[in-house]
Amino acid sequence: MRQRIALFSLLVPDYDAGIAFYCGKLGFDLVEDVALDADKRWVVVRPKGAGESGLLLAVADGERQQQAIGNQMGGRVGFFLHTDDFDRDHASFAAAGVRFLETPRDEPYGKVAVFEDAFGNRWDLLEPRA
Repeated sequence: MRQRIALFSLLVPDYDAGIAFYCGKLGFDLVEDVALDADKRWVVVRPKGAGESGLLLAVADGERQQQAIGNQMGGRVGFFLHTDDFDRDHASFAAAGVRFLETPRDEPYGKVAVFEDAFGNRWDLLEPRA
């Protein structure tokens, strides 16, 4: 048996704002953008070279979901973006205005720095050790 996590839903205030951040600033690919009805879209973004997994951008529906935007993990790092070149991506993200919460650091598992997406979710940019 083979299983995998294909998508992870991420609450955003607006589809286009999500696309602008993930595709415009982080360089993700826009995999799907399909209108489901007048208000709802199926929007999937994926890091370049990610292959199978991606984020399903979901516009918050109702007050409870709106309050969760940017805090889906309760303030913890909830997303881990692996890279084959930390310095390249860190410089690119910083130049695009991505907010890093710390300076890069070397850990036993790799080079890492925490950043926030445009909505307040915390991410690790991580180049794992070989």
